[in-house]
Amino acid sequence: MEQRDPVQKLKPIVLKELIAEKSAKLASRIPGFLYRYLNNKLHIDEVNQLIRNYGHLTGVAFADAVIRDFEIKFNFHGTENLPDKGRYIFASNHPLGGFDGILLLSQVTHQMGPSKFLVRDELTKIPPLAPVFVPINKHGSQRNAANLIQEAYESDNQILIFPSGLASRRINRKIVDLNWHKHFIQKSIQYQRDVIPVHISGRNSRFFYRLANFRKFIGLKFNIEMFFLPDETFKQKRKEISITFGKPIPWQAFTQEKSQNAWAAWVKGRVYDMAPNAQK
Repeated sequence: MEQRDPVQKLKPIVLKELIAEKSAKLASRIPGFLYRYLNNKLHIDEVNQLIRNYGHLTGVAFADAVIRDFEIKFNFHGTENLPDKGRYIFASNHPLGGFDGILLLSQVTHQMGPSKFLVRDELTKIPPLAPVFVPINKHGSQRNAANLIQEAYESDNQILIFPSGLASRRINRKIVDLNWHKHFIQKSIQYQRDVIPVHISGRNSRFFYRLANFRKFIGLKFNIEMFFLPDETFKQKRKEISITFGKPIPWQAFTQEKSQNAWAAWVKGRVYDMAPNAQK
């Protein structure tokens, strides 16, 4: 399963160079102390160490290497619900904004075969994971993006998706996803793929949720809290995470009795009912 590219080597990240690619003027105006702060918050040194250690790997091989490096203790529940064969859509909550996806990709691929993860466009810029990522909100050619999505669903790959599109937030003292988009319901029906609900445990720091709520309170639309997700990801080192798989939901279940948005919300409810600490 290990995928290697002995020729292509990833270059270490230099933050000033990255910013200069977008705006040389801005890069020259940022003071040194701010670069040091950004390097620390974005964990540039640690990311470059990962590149040096595992930059020759791609896909699930890279995901497995990062999991080992982070020394994550993970527990899997409901694996008996995973069928021996077939093509499915794995719809999961998104508590962490990064590492949850790496764990899900690893487990599903090892147990169910090759997988494709539908992700935000910018995540396809991560070279080691680009082969398994499919952009769901491409900013470039919409036709090309639609073709990539169609190819993924028509293939024999398992499809993984976070229907909320964003990391969970703290709402009414609970860590929950925002609204789930109906995309996976549409595609379940269109491509006759049953949906396997997935619950992932875990949470980000209080700072992350407070910043998100403050940003919403002042009416700022730009998700500034997303800037801190690399920091949140590295805080997951040596943590314990549980992943629970539910029984497949037949695509025929998504009838016109409800709207597709309502069905998406219904599946989301099923996912949170599966949480290990959920009240039954």
